Amino acid sequence: MADDSPAIKSKSWTSSNDRSGGHSTDQRSASSISVEPQLLLERILTLEIVRVAERAAVSAARLRGQGSEMKAHQAAADAMRRELNTLPIDGIVVTRDGEADEASALFAGEKVGTKGGPTFDIAANPLEGTTLCARGMPDAMATIAIADGGTLLSAPDAYMEKIASGPGYPKDVIDLDAPPEENIPALARAKGVKASAITALILDRPRHANLVAAVRRAGAVVRFITDGDVAGVIYTAEPAATGVDVYMGIGGAPQGVLAAAALRCVGGQMQVRLVFDTPEKRERASEMGIADVSKKYTIDEMVRGDCLFAATGVTDGSLLRGVRFGKRHHRNANRGDAIDDRHSTPDRDPAPKPPEVRVWIGRE
Repeated sequence: MADDSPAIKSKSWTSSNDRSGGHSTDQRSASSISVEPQLLLERILTLEIVRVAERAAVSAARLRGQGSEMKAHQAAADAMRRELNTLPIDGIVVTRDGEADEASALFAGEKVGTKGGPTFDIAANPLEGTTLCARGMPDAMATIAIADGGTLLSAPDAYMEKIASGPGYPKDVIDLDAPPEENIPALARAKGVKASAITALILDRPRHANLVAAVRRAGAVVRFITDGDVAGVIYTAEPAATGVDVYMGIGGAPQGVLAAAALRCVGGQMQVRLVFDTPEKRERASEMGIADVSKKYTIDEMVRGDCLFAATGVTDGSLLRGVRFGKRHHRNANRGDAIDDRHSTPDRDPAPKPPEVRVWIGRE
């Protein structure tokens, strides 16, 4: 099968930090390191994006299972904003995590970073799956994408039609405008299996009733998720681990941009269309410079340059281990290596064990 994916680097590791939430003793401040601007994204921000995602995840994890979506989301957003504002960048948030007048939200157009470095676009969801976190359910995570300035799709707080598949398939094997009766057989042929061996992941919402019926008519298996469609799209990147081949349906537009950044890093495919179903949303689209409200976007149009994507587990899930509180651990590990947790010493107060952070790097 043809693979038109860009040059990819992918890392998954557990980061190390002190109990107070500050830098580890062997981690240098990014602001004290001189790096050429074109290398900053990978060489410095790879480490820094880990810290940003980790702090948001740990803050949210302290409130998981307590039934308060708002408090958990606010804790994650506050932590992410605080860490973003320490980065040596001139960053601008291009996706809306909430309204601009919500103190806890990361809003479209918000400036982050020290303002003294290169310009970067930021897409973030400090707590993907707020309901999952509040209920202590699997797959809540903190997610963030950083890309060269002006290269991420600026997504309003609207719905988005989505279809996505993982890497290794011929280009355009899936098509947003094609019905499941065409997409499922095409994906099965590309994979070399019967349609019955294809699993489609769909957000469990009444609006998807017709889609679900069509997928089943095409012979594929339907698996539902209750929340968290960033994670749902990412599942297609590792079908061997998740059992998911394709993601279909309508979800949030900001989450779609984040998912596109992750998939682009691993060579996956995604097509989307923004849904503006009210005059207010169409007006908002015009304000954000979106002229063609019916345009179908490919993944390369959503993420047009180098990018980093990081996800950190808040609760345990199929791809990431969640934050754990308990004993402190002594660790020795190089960047990119798994941490050895076999040797530990008790700590008087519960402290977070460093959560698992997955970072994907995509380059032109």
